[in-house]
Amino acid sequence: MKRLRLRVALVAILLVAAWLGLRQYEESWLAAPLAGLQQPVVFRLPAGASLTAVADSLEESGWLDRKWIWIHHAKRTGASTSIKAGEYLLRPGTTPAALLRNFVEGSVLLHTLTIPEGWTFRQALAAIQAHPVVVVELADLSPDELMKRLGLAGHHPEGLFFPDTYRFPRGTTDRELLLQAHARLEAELAAAWDRRIAGLPLSTSYEALILASLVEKETGEPDERPLIAGVFINRLRIGMRLQTDPSVIYGMGDSFDGDLRRRDLQDDTPYNSYTRAGLPPTPIAMVGRAALEAAVRPAKTDVLYFVATGKGDGRHYFSTSLVAHNANVARHLANLRGGSPLQVR
Repeated sequence: MKRLRLRVALVAILLVAAWLGLRQYEESWLAAPLAGLQQPVVFRLPAGASLTAVADSLEESGWLDRKWIWIHHAKRTGASTSIKAGEYLLRPGTTPAALLRNFVEGSVLLHTLTIPEGWTFRQALAAIQAHPVVVVELADLSPDELMKRLGLAGHHPEGLFFPDTYRFPRGTTDRELLLQAHARLEAELAAAWDRRIAGLPLSTSYEALILASLVEKETGEPDERPLIAGVFINRLRIGMRLQTDPSVIYGMGDSFDGDLRRRDLQDDTPYNSYTRAGLPPTPIAMVGRAALEAAVRPAKTDVLYFVATGKGDGRHYFSTSLVAHNANVARHLANLRGGSPLQVR
């Protein structure tokens, strides 16, 4: 009896030792980099795939050499039914444990799309729908139909989406991206409107957005934005027409061929700021934070006129009187050396 007990104890010790050894081996393997992963690769985990199917795929690709340990670890930790579908970037040095954790947390690969400040809605929509991982739901819709699908019926789309770099997983729809960009615009505009200085000739935040779009298209120079906004504010206060070329060009639509002529400045459209007083009816582009800030906190200035320097540097000459402005126009023409049509504001 004593000998039997000794044998049982010995077997138990051996079993415990074997279990501890196996557990130690499992932990060591789970913490070591995936042996077959020598360079970054993208792995797609299909929707509805079982853990075993995923392990088989990883093994067949040469990235997982002990799938039974991985499956056992997942079941033991309760992760076997929690993996999430998506596209994952596997990098050299990734461990089996980290791989499973990424699948459970849904740390999917994010793609990027940059929508620059100053783009029109048409340009932004084309870029979104052309992105290779975006699912297009809003193809071939009129602006009215598209805005209705976004829950924004009755709104003109121009300016209502924020330019930025967006990160998103494969399978994101154009509708989802537009809603995200609109939510960003709403937040940025509300914050800017709350910071506005007193006494602006602007009744609503939407008017501030329109003004910001004019500033955005007039200059990309950070130090000029508040000053140009100040010029427009001064003109609005005294009822002087804004005479801003980008608005005229926007109103011309597809008929604009790259050259703005005097007859274009005389051809009346709702966006022709030479023939009509006040702000145009809608924004003319997507605006960034700096242009919004300039619109609600313009420079305090007596300047009423500005004209491009003509040097190709994107900058302008500013003046407080028509006489000084005419002199600046002469400088503009001298710099151009007759190379392009006159831009008078």
